[in-house]
Amino acid sequence: MKIAAVTISDRATSGEYVDKSGPAIMAYMRDALSMPWEPVTRIIPDGIESVKDCLIELCDDVCADLILTTGGTGPAPRDLTPEAMALVMEKELAGFGELMRKVSLEEVPTAILSRQTAGIRGRSLIINLPGKPAAIKTCLDAVFPAVPYCLDLIGAGRIDTNPDVIKVFRPKNK
Repeated sequence: MKIAAVTISDRATSGEYVDKSGPAIMAYMRDALSMPWEPVTRIIPDGIESVKDCLIELCDDVCADLILTTGGTGPAPRDLTPEAMALVMEKELAGFGELMRKVSLEEVPTAILSRQTAGIRGRSLIINLPGKPAAIKTCLDAVFPAVPYCLDLIGAGRIDTNPDVIKVFRPKNK
């Protein structure tokens, strides 16, 4: 099971500030997961081509089962993660973005500006998260209960979680 965290930020790439978002994703995974997994991390600049190329590499060459991006989902001119996602994913899972915006709006009114989404490429699930560590946790708490079953459905690796951290839903076998 390979899980990738991709920080999308011109400033983090240039060293202008230390990335806290990618490490926040990995810390969440270490707490939530109860099985062995291999972390993969990337810090890349904003932009359609950089994001597209990174996501394709992680899906097609690295064979990451779950890819969690952070950053580039707002309305600023360089926030182009959703546009890159549209070029990469084979199927969009719009419900992820809808739920992330809903729970985020309970905390900050500016969450309405977010353009997060999720989608599938091959056997990889890609979820776009916001850039702030607190918002990452809010969003993962909301959507992660559906992630293991989604991975099951697309033929990716199996995720088992620590039920004290996150309770997931898998339909019972008939």
